[in-house]
Amino acid sequence: MTEKTTDPMVIVGSGHAGVAVAAGLRAGGWDGRIVLIDAQHGMPYERPPLSKELLTPGAGYKTPLLRKEDYYQARGIERITGQAVESIDPDAGSVVLADGSRLPFHRLVLATGSRARELPVPGAQLDGVLALRTYQDGLAIQRALVPGAKVVIIGAGFIGMEAAAAAVKNGCSVTVLEFQDRVMKRVTSAPVSAFFEGLHRDRGVNLEFGAAVTELQGEGRVERVVTSDGRHFEADVVVAGIGVLPNQELAEAAGVACRDGVLVDEHCRTNIPGIYAAGDVTRFTSPFSGASQRLESIQNANAQAEALVSDILGSQPRTAEVPWFWTVQHGVRLQTAGVMHPDDEVIVRGDPATGKFSVVYLREGRLAAVDTVGGLADFRPAKKLIPAGRLLDPALVADPAVKLEDTATGEHSCSDARQTAAALA
Repeated sequence: MTEKTTDPMVIVGSGHAGVAVAAGLRAGGWDGRIVLIDAQHGMPYERPPLSKELLTPGAGYKTPLLRKEDYYQARGIERITGQAVESIDPDAGSVVLADGSRLPFHRLVLATGSRARELPVPGAQLDGVLALRTYQDGLAIQRALVPGAKVVIIGAGFIGMEAAAAAVKNGCSVTVLEFQDRVMKRVTSAPVSAFFEGLHRDRGVNLEFGAAVTELQGEGRVERVVTSDGRHFEADVVVAGIGVLPNQELAEAAGVACRDGVLVDEHCRTNIPGIYAAGDVTRFTSPFSGASQRLESIQNANAQAEALVSDILGSQPRTAEVPWFWTVQHGVRLQTAGVMHPDDEVIVRGDPATGKFSVVYLREGRLAAVDTVGGLADFRPAKKLIPAGRLLDPALVADPAVKLEDTATGEHSCSDARQTAAALA
């Protein structure tokens, strides 16, 4: 399926979203040119292994590729690597590359992703202060995690806690400094946090909460971390995991609407016709909660790529998928469906002491999200119940002997019962 144009589909960024768009366009019948631009050299690679497999002892120096090189060649997907896009000219329908050359586009897809947030304190530029976002970042941290090293991790989100698990497994002395009062507070509830805190402490990780970092000290290389209450933590290595920022500057300079992310609709269209965006860089309205959000996940990148491709090709888009995420720490998997809010009703299913339980989040009596720890029994039914919008009986939800799908009361929030039935099918 090709409109009459000689200009290519241009995709800026070769992460999960960018590659998925290129692959989807070709698989969907687009037989015109597709150009994938990557500021980095090398082949596009998977991101999750950077904080998981790559940091474990004996991991080697490779991370899986998103696609092998011959995949792009066989499908005529052109790749420009090691060169950034400097600017976008929406009126002319072209992008300007770092070497000054101009490339016209039929449609432009911004899949520029996000970058690690830098520590805003003195000493953040000292040697030994690392962050994890790219393959090179992962290799630098891997080399630093030597037995006996004193590792201080700033931030107790997914990346920080995965790095802590890997560091202690490598024989390092590990301290995690977190400004909040528990781990992973932004993404989960107190029962899940408490379980993983116990897991980390059992493995020898020192967790310090309410710890606001004010300075990193050292002579050329980091030697200690100072917190606002005057405490000092000796460090050979510091890993900062304090979140990410969307790479929206290119879009913003071209007049694309941004607000802590490139603003897109359900089809990943921006405010400028012919320009789309997908992946970590985007901000959009959740079809499930109506909330404005950015989601940094492979699932979201792939889902947005599908929606974008469907819009360009004029095909029928798939029903929006409930967002889901996962982390693995000390061999225990936490998998989440949906997005919890701090004021949701929290119901624990099962006994955390067994290492296998779920936490259900109800919002106005309806399932908003679920965390599954050490098992996935509640994960698949949750992905169906969340869009169905059915009221759940809290007493039944709290009984792990009752299947999650059997806890619905029968009342619906949707006016169209057929839509609900289809969601549960």
